[in-house]
Parts: sequence; C-alpha cells; structure tokens
Amino acid sequence: MERRVANVDPGTLRVSEADGQQGVDVGRRHERVPLRHRTRYLFDRTLARSTGALLGWVAVCCLAVVVPVSTLLVWTDPNAPRSLSGRLVQVWRTSAETLRLGVATGAPLRMLLSVLLGLIALLCVSTVVGVVTTGLGDRLAELRRGRSRVVERGHTVVLGWSDQVFTVVGELIAARSTGTRPVITVLADRDPQAMETALTSVLGVTAGVRLECRTGVPSDPGALALVSPGAARAVVVLPAEDTDGDLTVVRTLLALRTVLGPRGGPRVVAAVHDGRRLQAARLAAGPRGTVLGTDQTTARLLVQSARHPGMSAVLRDLLDFSGAEFHIADVPQAAGLSFEQAALRLETSCAVGFLRADGRPVLTPPRGTVLEAGDRLVTVAHDDGPTPFGAHRAPVDPTALAPAGPPPEHPSRLLLLGWNRRAPLIVDTLRRTARPGATLDLVTGLEPPRVEPRTDSAPLRLTHHPGDPSAPETLTGLDLRAYDGVIALGADRQEGGDPERADDRTLLTILNLRSWEEETSGVLPVVAEMRDHRSRTIAPLGPAGDVIVRGELTALLMAQIVHTPELAAVFEEIFAVRGGALALHPADRYVRPGRAASFATVVAAALRVGECAIGYRAHDPRAPRPHEPVRLCPGKSERRVWHAEDEILVLTPGRAEPVHPPQLTVPGTRTGHGEQGVVPRQGDSPPAVPGAADIAP
Repeated sequence: MERRVANVDPGTLRVSEADGQQGVDVGRRHERVPLRHRTRYLFDRTLARSTGALLGWVAVCCLAVVVPVSTLLVWTDPNAPRSLSGRLVQVWRTSAETLRLGVATGAPLRMLLSVLLGLIALLCVSTVVGVVTTGLGDRLAELRRGRSRVVERGHTVVLGWSDQVFTVVGELIAARSTGTRPVITVLADRDPQAMETALTSVLGVTAGVRLECRTGVPSDPGALALVSPGAARAVVVLPAEDTDGDLTVVRTLLALRTVLGPRGGPRVVAAVHDGRRLQAARLAAGPRGTVLGTDQTTARLLVQSARHPGMSAVLRDLLDFSGAEFHIADVPQAAGLSFEQAALRLETSCAVGFLRADGRPVLTPPRGTVLEAGDRLVTVAHDDGPTPFGAHRAPVDPTALAPAGPPPEHPSRLLLLGWNRRAPLIVDTLRRTARPGATLDLVTGLEPPRVEPRTDSAPLRLTHHPGDPSAPETLTGLDLRAYDGVIALGADRQEGGDPERADDRTLLTILNLRSWEEETSGVLPVVAEMRDHRSRTIAPLGPAGDVIVRGELTALLMAQIVHTPELAAVFEEIFAVRGGALALHPADRYVRPGRAASFATVVAAALRVGECAIGYRAHDPRAPRPHEPVRLCPGKSERRVWHAEDEILVLTPGRAEPVHPPQLTVPGTRTGHGEQGVVPRQGDSPPAVPGAADIAP
C-alpha cells in the first residue's frame, strides 16, 4: 500500500507535542559520531563474525605491540648492525622469537615457510594444552560433584539431608574417642560443597574428624556404592522432610539391603515420621536395623515436658555426649548381688537396670532381683570409662526415709494450642497415661465435624474450643491459671506456607502467653514445639517455659545407638514401650523435708517403690527461674538438706503404650457452643477414621 503525505515542507516534518509525540527534524543533518565510538562498533562487529576474525584481531594486536618494541630494542642496542637491512633482520629475529614463529632469514619464501612451521607448532602446543586443561577441569569438576568413591573402613555413613543432619553429625563428632580421627560420610542429592559448607558453618571447627560429602540419590544402589556402606561401622538413614519422606526412607533401606547383600553388614539406624510406616521400615532395615518414630518420640517428649517442666533439657542432657548419658557397664563383681545392693555400690553412676546375656533389657527390676553372671548394668554416668564398683554399699539413713505409702494423685488439666500430625499422638498418649478425671482443652481454628454423643467413660475428658491459638482474644476467654501445663504445637511443612517461617505463629502464641504472665504475675508451664533450632534462641519463654525442637530427640537417639548399639533395646523400652518412664517427683515422696541425708538415701527410697533415682533438681524461690538445672549422677555420699519443693529425677516402671498409636478420631469432644464433635486431623477437618481408637468424655 502506498503511503502519501500531503502539504509537507520539503525541509522539515514536525509533529506537535500537543498530539502526544516528539518533534522530529528530518531536514537536519545527523550528528557526527565520535571516532572512538565508530571504531569500537566496527571492532565489535568484526569479533562477532567468526573465530577466524577473533584470531586475526589477536594477531594484529600482538604485532602492533611486538614489532614496535622489537624495533626499539634493536635501535637502542649498541651492538646492533650498522646497516638498515641488518637492523631489519634483527627486528625480524626478535619479533619471531617473541611470537615463536621461527627465526629463519633469507628469501621471502624461506621466511614464510618458517612462519608456517611456527604457526603449526603453536597450534599443536595449544591443542595439547587445551586437551590437558579440559581433562583436568572435568576431573576437578567431578571431584567437586562428589562422584569419587570413598575408600575407607570403619567409617560412619549418613544418608539423606534434613534438619537432623546437624544434630547427628555433631553428636558423632562429640562421641569420637581420644586419639582417633573418624571419618563421617554424607550422601545426599545436594551439591557436596554446599553440604560441607553448611555442616562446618553450623557445627564450627571439625578438627579431628574428616567429613566426606558425596552427591547422589540415597535410594539408588549405584549412588550408595560411592560411600562403601559394606565397610562402614554404621549407617544412619535420616527422615526425609517431603510429603512422601517415609516412603523415601523405606526405599533407601531396601536399596541399602541390596548393596549389602544377605550377609551381615553394619548397624543401620533409621527414622520415619508416621508410626504406621514403622513396621514396613523395620522389615526393610533387616535384623541389624533400628527404626525410630520421629512423631511418636516428639509427642511423648511434649507430654512429659508438659507434665514435668524442664524435662526436655533433662533428656537433651541424657542423650547428648556433653554430659551424663546412658552406658552399658560390665561389672563382674555384681554377679550374685541383688540389684539394690549393686546400685548402692556405684558411687559416681546411677543404675537403672541391666541387660541379660541375650541382650534383653530389664529396667527398674522388682525388689530382690539377683544379678547373674553375664548380666551387664545399665547406668547413667558422665563418661564411658570403667565403672567404679565399691566393696560396700553407700550409707543409708533409715530415719530420713519418707513414710511408705501411695503418693497423692490429682488429675491434671492441660491446654493444647494448635493442631498438626503429632496432635493425635499427644491425645492418645494422654488418654492412655492420664489419671481419672484429667482434662485436656484443645484450642484450634478448625471446626470439628459433629457426631453422635458417646456414653462410654474414659480417664481423660477432652474439650474443644474453636479459635486461633495465636490470637490474644482466644486466650483471653480461657482461665489460664487453672492449667497445669500448656503445649503449643507448630505447623507441619506440608500444611502450606513457607517452611522456613513455620515457627512464626508459634512464637506469636508464646508472646501472648508471656504477656498474660507479665500482666497477672503468674507462672505458666509452657512447652512449645519448634521446627528450627534457631527459633529456640529467640523464643520469649517465661520462667517455666521450654522449647522442643522437632526431631532433635530422635537425632540424639540415633547418634547414641550408632555409638552403643546395645542401647537400642534400652531406648525402645524407655521411649516406646513405657509411657512417661522418666519423671520428676517431689523430694518429700522419698525423704523427710528439712532433713540432711545422702543421695544414697534417696536412691534407696526410690528402689523401695520400684523406681531408680538418677538425679535431683534443687528449688530456690529467690532465683528468677525457681528450679535450677537437674543435676545428674551426684555422688552417693553427697549430703544436703532436702526440701519439699526439690524434685527427684527417676526412671519409673511407666505404663504400657502401644508400639503404633493410631491416628485417632476423638468422639465426645465439646465445642465452645456445647456441640459434640471430633478432633481434626492433619490440619484440615477430615472425616472420622473407621476403627480408630477414640476418647470419650
């Protein structure tokens, strides 16, 4: 289509700014572009054409520098030839030597052939250098990718990457023997340099330990071969953080069994989140495997900490390698003695049971149980050296013993704020271990579906209060003074939102509870569940507040089992079979208040009621936090004046719990409007689960 412009001044064409366009002067000459801009533009266009053009420019630049400098050197040399031709030949020789083009002189053809040979030699040398450089670069890149095989024996292999990796690796480093340099190998589908940087930045200097990080999918048998699991001392399979993390753990265990073969192999320690996957994971791990349940362990720890404030710190101290921990002690002198006699002969350690010759644990044994040859004591001590065993038992003051009789029992009232996949396990644990008349109030923003009321009885009464646990007005409507403990749950990663900020709402809930404490001058025992260990340092805890880092206790248990495999059965008994086996009881349950007595007297009093005393916590009402940290394994001969407010840490017979608590539905709960409902699961108000265990009012 032809475009026509009418009534146009041949010199100028302008469009007014009123029409929204910029004026253009066609008749005016273009501005002169500076020479440097045109030269740079020409140079860029030439470089963009081909590799030959680039080589040409390199040659021109080299000649532009070498030839003038060579000429200057020859003309300033007092020994240079006098004739012009001689000097030009000298300039040629100097330039050719500099550019490695040959120094032949004579006929132009001879000089051209010399230059050609020099270029061919330069090309060959450059090719060889390029091949060597490329090969070395590829090899270094492969090493950085962590694809070389670890050739070690007796090392520890950690498979997977999660928040627990820092705790596990840190404890393995702390548990190393003096004078040895263990090797810890981590295999995960991540960059090895990034893994090593993350570990060293969190754990600090790892002197005395060699970290080897390899990249690969742990469920791939080919990738597992990189870390030589067959020659390892132990293999740790970390729980995965994604939605199907438990399935990944099971697949990794199956791949590991494929690589190791049917014969023996190292100790395998793994963990899964969902208790319903435990049986499958244990079958995949084989006879030398130990599989822990992260959610179940965390739920039990939350319940114990709610009932006994400060229990989480006690468990961390018992399960890490920085203080007192569980040990298996071979004491041949104890054979033929009763367990009570053997326990009172240990001055610096506390006995909680023994292992039979077949590895079966017997904790808090009945009175009069006699130790047999081959039995090994299960103790709590500050080091794993030889256990001192005295010839005589520590002195016990019978007059300081508290009167025998059943301890006073009162039903507890707890408050549960929030809901996640561990909440059903918490409710189920409380239901199975609560005294008659106990109450659990649940506050969640989810509205439970209505069901028919139940008529059967249960020891735990569960009441539901709809509302946002992090909203101040929700807590205002509750009588917080009436609660013996508060549990604040954090959000699960799969429930949506940024996983790095999963603790923010829990921190807000703690702030509201702390505000109530400041306004009322009250003390509220609060235990909060966090996902990130850094949240513990910034949590605004009150005098009786505590934080449980999700999965931390499981990671500590895994490290302990790797270090001492015989403890797997002991921990299974304490944390899985028994409910609330560790407890803090008032000191007046064992000794008379106001009396000076040795710790051996406390141990004897605990043994009399079927418990094993491990330590004590003194009470100082003048301190900002009334309860001091628990002192583990005091000397049996240590004497002090015991007060009624002091607490004794004991291992109790506990109450049996199921190995796999169900994801329960809880009929009979009451909403704030008096309606009947069920407790929501997994954060979404799902329908009832047929056949699940329930709790009636």
